[in-house]
Amino acid sequence: MRQAVERFTRWLDTEKGYSLHTVLAYQRDLLEFTEALPEGCRPAEIGAAHVRGFVVGLHGRNTAASVGRKLSALRTFFRFLQRENAVRTDPLAGVTGPKRGRAIPVFLTVDEIFLLLETPGKTSDTFLIRDRAILELLYSTGIRVAELVSRNVVDLDFEDEVLRVRGKGNKERLVPVGLPAKEAVAAWLPQRQELIAARENRGRDLEKNALFLNGRGGRLTTRSVERMVRMYGEKAGITQIVTPHALRHSFATHLLEMGADLRSVQELLGHVSLSTTQRYTHLTLDHLSEVYDKAHPLAGKKNGTASD
Repeated sequence: MRQAVERFTRWLDTEKGYSLHTVLAYQRDLLEFTEALPEGCRPAEIGAAHVRGFVVGLHGRNTAASVGRKLSALRTFFRFLQRENAVRTDPLAGVTGPKRGRAIPVFLTVDEIFLLLETPGKTSDTFLIRDRAILELLYSTGIRVAELVSRNVVDLDFEDEVLRVRGKGNKERLVPVGLPAKEAVAAWLPQRQELIAARENRGRDLEKNALFLNGRGGRLTTRSVERMVRMYGEKAGITQIVTPHALRHSFATHLLEMGADLRSVQELLGHVSLSTTQRYTHLTLDHLSEVYDKAHPLAGKKNGTASD
């Protein structure tokens, strides 16, 4: 079973181009399932009863979302084994996961976004210029935090104002970059060069490609960006926890509120399925009413006549 998991994770990495984070998540879920099997159990010997027993054992210590994710990993794994002819039947056939409500994405209002973007300028942090650039770029492009930290300087075309992004499944897309974000990144580049020079003076391996660097001159990590965004959210006085993904949700929500079509937002976010993008159609009733009043020919009808 462990050998099958190893083949599967290699396939996810080399053939499917999944990120290291995703591959490790699949591996953890599958190894957890392996531990729940009888000792020496082979993939071809696994049946629905084994899967159901595993799911039952998850209840009480996992959320519905976590159970659903683990089942999704198992389904992908056994489909892979079927293609390899390592198993004849899918033990997950007929096994359903727990029902869970679809959460509305957390997003910030436009006023909260402006408040957040202004916060680095009110601090004396050594890397406030870099942090401002990160916040501006996250909101301007709607990219994922993993996509942000993996960007290199050459990925940002200052002349055409687009960012080349490599997202999930190693799929590449071009995302427009607004002027404030472009100017914020340009302001950060001189400090970036200073960090590279300081790292070279210490005799360390150079990181000349990464767009964003940490204080030691190495590539910034997703965890560092998450901590930084949360810190500025707290300093801005925003009541909810601010995350890079909240900025991505805000990007999509505000585009839709301003009249962007769903397909365009799908392309910008790098979603494979339109149904994923449809989560962002949670526009406020006031906004929908405003659009209706402006667009519908009879919306302004009063006393039997339509207003101009």
